[in-house]
Amino acid sequence: MGGYVHVDLLSPLGYKDGSYGVGGRCRSMNAQTSRSGLRHARKLIRSAVQLMHGADVWSTDLEDISATGLMVARPAGWNGQLGQMYALDMIIGEDLNIHVDATVARITERHIGFAYARIPPDKEKPLWDLLGGYADRLEQFEE
Repeated sequence: MGGYVHVDLLSPLGYKDGSYGVGGRCRSMNAQTSRSGLRHARKLIRSAVQLMHGADVWSTDLEDISATGLMVARPAGWNGQLGQMYALDMIIGEDLNIHVDATVARITERHIGFAYARIPPDKEKPLWDLLGGYADRLEQFEE
């Protein structure tokens, strides 16, 4: 996998071995929420993010982030589809840049939800540090 951690689908409530730490594997956002009504807790955060797909690039705002994915504001002119893979670069503050590969898991008129597909090993710890207590917490999901 070229230096990336591959993220596998798992049971509805967490990782196969019960852990939630660095190197753990997570489930897609849609599959998790549709089965149990629970999802990994989302940390509200406002920051810049770039979405890259092929030769196309969009700049937008990060809305929230969880152990399984993130939600961004849908940029003008974006025309992606469910299941497409994107490279995402999150710029958090002046010192933190987290790059992940993620698939489009949810699309609304104003937002795009992404599920992590690959996290580079050197970005695992910064990501889990950013999540803090949100990394291993579940919350009720209501549409």
